[in-house]
Amino acid sequence: MSVSSPVVLITGASRGIGKAIALRLARDGARIGINFRSNASAAEATAEDVSRLGGEPLLLPGDVSVPVSVASTFETLLGHWGRVDVLINNAGIVRDTLVLRMSDDDWDAVIQTNLRSAFLCTRAALRTMLRQRSGRIVNVASISGIRGNAGQSNYAASKAALVGLTKSVAREVASRGITVNAVAPGLIETDITTNMPEKARDALVGQIPLGRMGTTDEVADVVSFLASDQASYITGQVIVVDGGLAM
Repeated sequence: MSVSSPVVLITGASRGIGKAIALRLARDGARIGINFRSNASAAEATAEDVSRLGGEPLLLPGDVSVPVSVASTFETLLGHWGRVDVLINNAGIVRDTLVLRMSDDDWDAVIQTNLRSAFLCTRAALRTMLRQRSGRIVNVASISGIRGNAGQSNYAASKAALVGLTKSVAREVASRGITVNAVAPGLIETDITTNMPEKARDALVGQIPLGRMGTTDEVADVVSFLASDQASYITGQVIVVDGGLAM
């Protein structure tokens, strides 16, 4: 962004796509707020990598699906740097099973972590961005929220709702110079996909026109673009990063 050393908050930034985004934006010279819920050692490793790449890290522990935790996170972030330029809503979990077997707790946990956290953090970030009359919000959705996926009704519902949140908020804040977009990754090499049964993973890869899984860096590159001034005329969009799987 045109702001020198923009302040970025990334939820769920200790590993996977969140970590890749943190490292990519660190290369852009950003100050990175690294939110994590429980894996402190992984978050500290991310912070070390951010520093090594030229970024400035700030560890922000907390469950961003809980209002008081979100308030504390933003109080610390703003107290440290005084502004927030980019919010990346990346925190997410899966609790996969067929809908007839899904418990209330499995449903609620995924909706709370994947959707409620994005709402709470967006609302908190906008209080500052509206005063600044600038800002970028990027939500990490999924192609599951676009095409659905058997055994992931809770996850797909949360990500589909995230797309709706993206478009609605984009309309609300565009006049203040704030853009809101989403990325929808497909089958990406993360801890989640590594732990998939090999047969199921191979079957999915066989459906991808590009013939391979994507990498977290490929998702992070798109997020970096959407957070930059090069994307200043793009808002309310969902960029699919899936090798052609959902087309």
